Amino acid sequence: MKRKKLYLGSLLVIIVCAIIGFVFVEKHAQGDNSSKADKTIRIGSKDFTENLVIGEIYALALEDNGYKVDRVSNISSSLIHNSLVNKKIDLYPEYTGTGLLSILKDKMETDPQKVYDKVKKGYETKFHVTWLNYASANDSQGLVIRADIAKELGIKTISDLQKHASELNFASQGEFDQRDDALPGLIKTYGPFDWKSSKIYDNSLKYTVLDNKEADVTPAYTSEGQLVNTDKYLLLKDDKQFWPPYNLAPVVRNEVLKANPGIETILNKVSAKLDTATVTKLNAQVDVDGQDYQEVAKAFYKTIK
Repeated sequence: MKRKKLYLGSLLVIIVCAIIGFVFVEKHAQGDNSSKADKTIRIGSKDFTENLVIGEIYALALEDNGYKVDRVSNISSSLIHNSLVNKKIDLYPEYTGTGLLSILKDKMETDPQKVYDKVKKGYETKFHVTWLNYASANDSQGLVIRADIAKELGIKTISDLQKHASELNFASQGEFDQRDDALPGLIKTYGPFDWKSSKIYDNSLKYTVLDNKEADVTPAYTSEGQLVNTDKYLLLKDDKQFWPPYNLAPVVRNEVLKANPGIETILNKVSAKLDTATVTKLNAQVDVDGQDYQEVAKAFYKTIK
């Protein structure tokens, strides 16, 4: 009888402990989720299509993992870094080349990993900001030529272009002829470009100018949406690697990352899915097809979640 009572007592203790343990775990899990929901992550983005799309993808990824997000969109490129360090926003998509040249004012570097290592160290030291993993997506500067004339003259690289410059009409955007990281720098690397003609056009008109055959070559960014039309436009290979890489990556204030360490894994997973071709297609869906950038981001995120 005593053994039976002892057995029943032990069984009761085990059951009670199990119930207490279950309740503790459940409350702890709820506490984790509620703590995420209580902390609002302010995601900034610059005022152009690509950055808006990528910022929205970041937001969707964090929301999907239980975080509350406040979108702070359309910040001027000249102001967004200060918005981060002055705690107006918590993170945003930045470009390694921009961080190196425009923010840190460091010397030109063309190796993607070296550029990333420099900006990661520099931002940590000067701004207490962390660069998460960079994507292979590279929104650098480049030169675009009409595909028909490229085929006719056998032009595939900027070296090829330089040799045939006297046969080509150039559509400049004014400042491109003046900046050290534009035509003057190209001349130092590739030699002189003695264009058949060179006229200044508004950047927004450059593809129209090419389509109308008013010009043959124009400066561009390497992930512009129009570049999906490979039958019309050819992005020339920077075969002497004049331009630095502009790889996309999230930059996050350290105190925010420390309070929300899960952000790193979530956003690194996003970056791993972003290559130049993918980002170009996303830009095209907005700038060429006229879709809403938030809907484009939502559709893409569904494919990688």
